Amino acid sequence: MYELVIKSSFSAAHHLRNYHGKCEKLHGHNYDVEVYVQGNKLDKTGMLIDFTILKSILEKTLSGYDHKYLNELKDFRGKNPTAENIAYLISQKVRKKLPEQIPMDIGIKVCIWESSRTGACYYAV
Repeated sequence: MYELVIKSSFSAAHHLRNYHGKCEKLHGHNYDVEVYVQGNKLDKTGMLIDFTILKSILEKTLSGYDHKYLNELKDFRGKNPTAENIAYLISQKVRKKLPEQIPMDIGIKVCIWESSRTGACYYAV
C-alpha cells in the first residue's frame, strides 16, 4: 500500500460546550494538520495523487476555519469543535473535493494537532 502525507496549519478560536475545565473558556490554537492518503493503485504517471492537487484541496478546506471562531461556524452547530470533530470534518471535505479520477476506495487519515504534544486523528476508509 502507498501512503502520501501533506502538512498545513491554521489558527482558530473555540470553546468546548458541556465541558468542565479550562477548555470551556474561549481560547485559541495554532493547529497543525496532517492529511494522509493511502491506496494500492498508482495512476499512469506513477502517483497515488498529485501533491499539488492534494495541497490545493487542503488549503481551500482550511481557509474556511482559519482565523475563525469555530463555535460560530455551520460545521459545528450541535457539535463541539474538538480536535476529533475537526479531524473528521476535514477528512470528509477532502474526500468530497478529490478529482473524479481518484478511486473512492482510497483511505484518508487526518491528524489535528492542538499543540506539539496533543492531537487527534480520524481514519476515513
